[in-house]
Amino acid sequence: MTGPAALALAAKRDLARLKKPAGAFDARRYFRDTGRLRFYNIGAARVRRLARDIADRQRPLWSVRDAATFADLLMREPVLEVKALGIETLARYRREFTPGLLPTWKRWLARGDSANWATTDALCGLLIGPLLVQHPRLMKTVSQWAGHRVMWVRRASAVSLIPAARNGNGLTLAYGVARRLRRDDADLIQKAVGWMLREAGKTDPGRLERYLLAYGATTPRTTVRYAIERFPPARRRELREATRDSRLRPGPAALK
Repeated sequence: MTGPAALALAAKRDLARLKKPAGAFDARRYFRDTGRLRFYNIGAARVRRLARDIADRQRPLWSVRDAATFADLLMREPVLEVKALGIETLARYRREFTPGLLPTWKRWLARGDSANWATTDALCGLLIGPLLVQHPRLMKTVSQWAGHRVMWVRRASAVSLIPAARNGNGLTLAYGVARRLRRDDADLIQKAVGWMLREAGKTDPGRLERYLLAYGATTPRTTVRYAIERFPPARRRELREATRDSRLRPGPAALK
């Protein structure tokens, strides 16, 4: 049996050998401030194939905790694709996810292992979101992350609720997160909240409209623009105008 630490070391070497010059595709173009983040420019499809191969080989030998240890080791690395490999591999154990994994994932967000939108969103979409679908009671815990001092944890409070919200679940918590974050001045938070609201509106567009009419004037325009993307063009124009003019906006009681 190859342990998580040994396999993590081997996986990092494998990814490093695949590294390509930026050339026509330079991942840095998609990130405003790369900081310590580095890129191998090898593409998401290649990373997913490697994750699948690792999970297929190790599944008879590893528990989900072993896979989580493997991912934790890779998340500490500064290379985007290395982090992605850890997340993608662990995601293949989703049927074995337990609530006990959530604190580890929050720690990745809080300590800066996911200090970019791509890693944060992969963590939310592939790990935290599926866990919340399996264990809905955890949605309340994640919604409380909206008050966290670290921006990536706050972003996760919205993005992690999307898989449930798009199926009409956890909507009260989703709208609560939206209200709490509506004055956040971080662009990446404003976009995440708009994305979450758009998905919540798929199953209950009327509730989304009521929310926007009640809180649109105190919501960043970026959030509103994302939230109304699924409405017909004429209704989008009406909502853009209505959320600018307080005289057309009912009070919060309209949401009840």
